Amino acid sequence: MFTFSSLQGALSESAASQSILELDGGIKVLVDVGWDESFDVAKLKELEKQVPTLSLILLTHATTNHIAAFAHCCKHFPRFTAIPVYATSPVIALGRTLLQDLYASTPVAATTISSTSLDEVSYATQQSSSDILLQAPTPEEIATYFSLVHPLKYSQPHQPLGSPFSPPLNGLTITAYNSGRTLGGTIWHIQHGLESIVYAVDWNQGRENVFAGAAWLGGAGGGGAEIIEQLRKPTALVCSSRGGEKTAIAGGRSKRDEQLLNKVKACITRGGTVLIPVDSSARVLELAYLMDHAWRADAATGDGQLKSAKLYLAGRNIHSTMRYARSMLEWMDDGIVREFEAVVDGSRRVNGTTDGTKSTKEAGPFDFRFLKLLDRRGQIDKVFDGETAESSPTARVILASDSTLEWGFSKDVLKRIAQDPKNMVILTEYPSLASETQPSLARTLWTWWKESQERANEVPNGANLRELEFIDAKRQPLEGNDLTIYQQWLAQQRQLQTTLQSGGANVLEAAGDVGDEASESESESEDSDNEQQGRALNAATTMGQASRKKAALTDEDLGINILLKKKGVYDFDVRNKKGRDRMFPHPVRRKRADDYGELIRPEDFLRAEERDDNDAQDLAQMGRDEEEEKLGKKRKWDNAASSAKNQGSGPSKRPHLTRNATDEFEPALSDGPVEDELDGIPDDPDETSLGPSKLVLMKQTVTIKLEVEFIDLSGIHDKRSLHMLIPLIQPRKLILIGGSEGETLTLASDCKKLLAEGSVSIYTPNVGVTVDASVDTNAWVVKLAPSLVKQLKWQNVRGLSIATVTGRLLAMHKELAARRDEEAANKRLKTEDSTESPAEAVEEEEPVEPTLDVLPSNMASAARSIAQPLHVGDLRLADLRKAMQQSGHTAEFRGEGTLLVDGSVVVRKTTAGRIDVESIGLPTDGGPATQLGGTFYAVKKTIYESLAVVAGA
Repeated sequence: MFTFSSLQGALSESAASQSILELDGGIKVLVDVGWDESFDVAKLKELEKQVPTLSLILLTHATTNHIAAFAHCCKHFPRFTAIPVYATSPVIALGRTLLQDLYASTPVAATTISSTSLDEVSYATQQSSSDILLQAPTPEEIATYFSLVHPLKYSQPHQPLGSPFSPPLNGLTITAYNSGRTLGGTIWHIQHGLESIVYAVDWNQGRENVFAGAAWLGGAGGGGAEIIEQLRKPTALVCSSRGGEKTAIAGGRSKRDEQLLNKVKACITRGGTVLIPVDSSARVLELAYLMDHAWRADAATGDGQLKSAKLYLAGRNIHSTMRYARSMLEWMDDGIVREFEAVVDGSRRVNGTTDGTKSTKEAGPFDFRFLKLLDRRGQIDKVFDGETAESSPTARVILASDSTLEWGFSKDVLKRIAQDPKNMVILTEYPSLASETQPSLARTLWTWWKESQERANEVPNGANLRELEFIDAKRQPLEGNDLTIYQQWLAQQRQLQTTLQSGGANVLEAAGDVGDEASESESESEDSDNEQQGRALNAATTMGQASRKKAALTDEDLGINILLKKKGVYDFDVRNKKGRDRMFPHPVRRKRADDYGELIRPEDFLRAEERDDNDAQDLAQMGRDEEEEKLGKKRKWDNAASSAKNQGSGPSKRPHLTRNATDEFEPALSDGPVEDELDGIPDDPDETSLGPSKLVLMKQTVTIKLEVEFIDLSGIHDKRSLHMLIPLIQPRKLILIGGSEGETLTLASDCKKLLAEGSVSIYTPNVGVTVDASVDTNAWVVKLAPSLVKQLKWQNVRGLSIATVTGRLLAMHKELAARRDEEAANKRLKTEDSTESPAEAVEEEEPVEPTLDVLPSNMASAARSIAQPLHVGDLRLADLRKAMQQSGHTAEFRGEGTLLVDGSVVVRKTTAGRIDVESIGLPTDGGPATQLGGTFYAVKKTIYESLAVVAGA
């Protein structure tokens, strides 16, 4: 059984993606936890209801549309962190930086508390505000959430663990394949029983500057004409339809890059500023690499047009993003790897080389020579305000997050450059439409550009002389009545959490709210309670019981916890009680431990003299850092604090990049081309630490005079790729999601023409609609005769028992079946007369299930000569490598799908699943290679042992 339902992103202009896959046995898999720029909590209501029934979560891309709601769910949905999550390492790292950037850039992402919840805890005389913000996840909490995600590699089959409230997974296997478009982007293959599901959204078959193509045809270096075996002929293919009406650019990637650079050069020539909105984690790598290398090529010519412009990349967490990118080059295209290897080989130099040779040394792929990273608002102000006194301002090209222009530095830059017709904004992605009533700024600008293209006879700039409304979101600390209501609401939520015992008090950030000591206690989310696995299902009931206009629960709601929560109560009637009300409430807190046992703080076990020595060393180190301090001079605490601050020992959102200029690999570690006055600007204040606050929206109308252009650099499949690959994949069921209604229905109509008539079922479900896409099977019940069962020879292959059956199918009747069972039980020989007479007597009776019996002796020999033996099973080269190493042979991988054994035998697995064994016949000098006829025969024997040979008889 396999049913599919889309929670977000089906037949919709919104690009957010959330899908539920339900398999046989009640196994539910959530793929993606996406959100759009509206950050509407109502779009997560259905997901919240599904949390107690989820088995595991899979993440595909580190983009807002696929991962933005992950931290919100971890912080505010009970038991969500108990669900295992799987993703590739780049998705984990870049997703962490994306969400940290998101929550630091806009308070809207924290979302507001619903007015209904506030009214339930406020008194009749109090008027609650509808703009009170939930406490946003801190950067440390976001890092903790992503540390719980299990990393996977490409083409690595993995049998995941289910959640504590999940049914048994029964051999469920997940495998990640490269999807292109983003770093670590994933096409998921899910195998469970007879179901083989391929989940592929927002993939890109073409190679780009940074990202390799999708793995449909074997990856970037595959170049095959057929889909790889693992992704071919699935029982169901879930594919995104976004881009189904988009035609590919003539000339491919090079033509696309050329168009972008031509637009940039045109604006630079007239002294304008170019704004390119881009996301802060995924596609930013492609654009940053493209722009910096364009500046490098222009500088090499000496008379280019780009040398007069400055290049910037702005994002609050952009330093971390680029640092992660430099450490994950192996996930990128082979061209990036070769470029890095060439730089490393050419950067070797003799110790003592002067700085004069450093400028001639080539930089790596992401060691930017011209691109300056900006991560503070003060740096943006400095870039624009520092040139007001000059007569001819320098042209600028600014890549800034986010692509929607709704949050991040791109919104601030657009507001500054909007009223100058020399400036330009280049949109690189098709903007989604999260709300019909309030489209994003990028969507509005794209609509203007589309209208100007349709009216080509008019002046392009004239079509852009319009007004654009900017809505700025700010935090304002709570005061007075709003603070009282928020504290009452927070107290109720804590009591509910305590009653459910499902997450501890740290689910709500209380330290910055009301200063309660409960926030200092450890989280109890790791505590297991097997007797109460279903209590998460009762969360809604408990919430309903507590939804009264008061801040505390009743005695009935507290249950036996009244002994702890209420003073003066020392007895509780446990007669006829069930569950936790039968025993005194004594919460047992687990000690934190890792793979090696209980965590120990070594500083707690220091002897007195060791502690004194450490303190003396710390003081001596601080004394060396203070140049003006003299021996015997008394130290002041303010000086020590300022010294520590100057040393960078305190917390800072930005990494300190003070390095030795003569370091051998200095270009590979630097975060910018040259240090300048922008690096000395202090960090922006952390607004998330303001404590309880509310959302304040300020509107501003700005006249738009700049030029708007659109060049598609989103890296999403186009119409040609979909029409070429879907027929090659040959799915039995095709489910189209992730696109607008027009794109989805158009692609569905095209697929009906491309695929064989009636061979494929095509579904286009709407949001919330469940479709049954189970594999089509025809099953019959056949009874095996006891004499046939005795002759079966079972073989074990990967936990399955296999046997070959050759027999004669008989249509048995009730009386005849009863008679034969009785004769078999008494071990009497059957005569020909005894088998024929009951059949004649019950000829008119209704037959029961057919029975498979042994063949007569005169037919057995003929059947044995016709039936051919076959091998059953799927050989994995990783398993063969392990088996050969255990038997004493040397085995190592050499390239994709090639295993070299003892340096003389090569084992290859083709895309069709065929195993080829080749030997060069080298003589051996003893050891395991000389046994059993040499390495060649040892490899073949190991291969046959891992398969089941089903004989013909």
